[in-house]
Amino acid sequence: MAAVLEKEVIKGGGFLLAETLPAQVFSPEDFTDEQKMIAQTTHEFMDKEVVPQHEAIESKDYEVQRGLIKKAADLGLINASIPEGYGGLELDHVSNMLIAEHISGEASFSTGFGATSSIGLLPIVLFGTDEQKEKYLPKIGSADWISAYCLSESGSGSDALAAKSTARLSEDGNNWILNGEKMWITNGGFADVLTIFAKVDGDKFTGFIVERDDPGVSPGNEEHKLGQRGSSTTPILMQDAKIPRDRLLGEIGKGHQIAFNVLNFGRIKMGAGAVGGSKRVLALSAKYAAERHQFGRPIASFGAIKYKLAEMASKIYACESAVYRTAGMIEAKEETIDKKNPKELMKAIEEYAIECSIIKVAGSEILFYCADENVQIHGGNGFTEDYPAEGVYRDCRVNRIYEGTNEINRLLIPGQLLKRALKGGLPLIAAAMKLQDELLAGPSFDGDDDDSPLAKERKLAANAKKVALMLLGSSAQKFQEKLTEQQMILCWTADVIIETFLIDSTIARTAKLIARDGEEKHQAAIDATKLYSFDAVNRIEVAAKNALAAIAEGDELRTMLAALRRFTKQEPINTAALRERLADKVVEAGGYIF
Repeated sequence: MAAVLEKEVIKGGGFLLAETLPAQVFSPEDFTDEQKMIAQTTHEFMDKEVVPQHEAIESKDYEVQRGLIKKAADLGLINASIPEGYGGLELDHVSNMLIAEHISGEASFSTGFGATSSIGLLPIVLFGTDEQKEKYLPKIGSADWISAYCLSESGSGSDALAAKSTARLSEDGNNWILNGEKMWITNGGFADVLTIFAKVDGDKFTGFIVERDDPGVSPGNEEHKLGQRGSSTTPILMQDAKIPRDRLLGEIGKGHQIAFNVLNFGRIKMGAGAVGGSKRVLALSAKYAAERHQFGRPIASFGAIKYKLAEMASKIYACESAVYRTAGMIEAKEETIDKKNPKELMKAIEEYAIECSIIKVAGSEILFYCADENVQIHGGNGFTEDYPAEGVYRDCRVNRIYEGTNEINRLLIPGQLLKRALKGGLPLIAAAMKLQDELLAGPSFDGDDDDSPLAKERKLAANAKKVALMLLGSSAQKFQEKLTEQQMILCWTADVIIETFLIDSTIARTAKLIARDGEEKHQAAIDATKLYSFDAVNRIEVAAKNALAAIAEGDELRTMLAALRRFTKQEPINTAALRERLADKVVEAGGYIF
């Protein structure tokens, strides 16, 4: 099991309310030997088995893909989250995240793998009856059957509950009759078992287990996509599809619980996959920059290229810190529950839905940043199919759409925080009122004599939390129940919260490293932390200014802007020197250095 550093369970969203102690944060440096072996096994499988089959995968050779998924299953990579009683390994949450990170070496395959090993089977793990689990989980875990998850429709993507697909009992009461069309289904062309959502009697949103050979069920034509062209993406058509009555998944009218909780698992795993993908992209960039010569020297020696390499490294380090911090929090929560009880497992992941959305947004956008700069570093070669840069760029674009668009996830982050606050689950209201009193009292002039490592960054993190609380409190007070209509304000607020969580996670991770080994050994981690924190606070200031100007005016706005200036004030640092050092280490290592 994962090494959880402290048994204290931190509430989801609680990072905004207190200082994060380094000992509370799980990070990659805490992986057990077993977890490292799982990561290595997954990485070697991708490099030795999957990547060499790139052309076959991209040409939609689904027999090759099924064969590779079978090989992954033989290594235990498919059944990692299946309970032992149904033939699974029932690995800890951190191990599952490591599989998600290291399976990311070939996008089309990774997408199909993720669909069958995660969102395709988790509905049955969490909501299936014992009979359903006994029938389906061993077959999916062994890859004898491939699974898929069918939620979206042409008219209901983000608004999933507006689905038009219907289900009704047959006249004899023995079967469900399903009608409708699901869209953009990964593995749709060859999946054997599907989780499909439809409305019973036209209004009760409900989950069903559907088999490929059920009468009236068929895949539509393959979609022609911008990227991930080798993954199977089709509609699933249901024309008076006849499904045995015992294939009802969960309870009638409770399909939203299945859909949204499974997406939380998908989001955090997508964040881990984005970290793995970003590391591979950084390696491509570093290798090319070292080999490509212009003006008589490698382009890796030029400051403009070093800027890009260092920016990639610091962003990946921040995202990785946030991903495994969250995995550790979920693991700590799971230590306090009956993990044999699916409902308790569901509540454990639901507790960290805010962090899962943060990770999904941050991971997908950092990966796309890295992919874009990888093309730029490759120059004209990056725009041709002779080099992998253009394919990576196309493949990762969809990540900002998968598992709920980044816009939907941005709305969820402040929305969930305020919802929990109103229900008494998080004392955000009290914290916001306390902050308001502090603002009215004017600036404090406490001595700043802390000269410990990262002292300035810890203060920036504390102030970033205050900015987030200021936005949450003032927007809720101004708009009340109509706040949901203020999507720009909510998205700017989400940006502040996302950056705050990444800063906080990065500082805590690096502080723990310093406490363990001293500063000298971890200078690169210190550089990455300082660089990310400095730039993130600047981004926080811009987002908060936009939000405040839409919330307040006159003297109230001036007071808030004065507070924002105080909270985001930082002395300039030599980021050029930080980037020089980080980039040189990246080029020397040929990729990610942490």
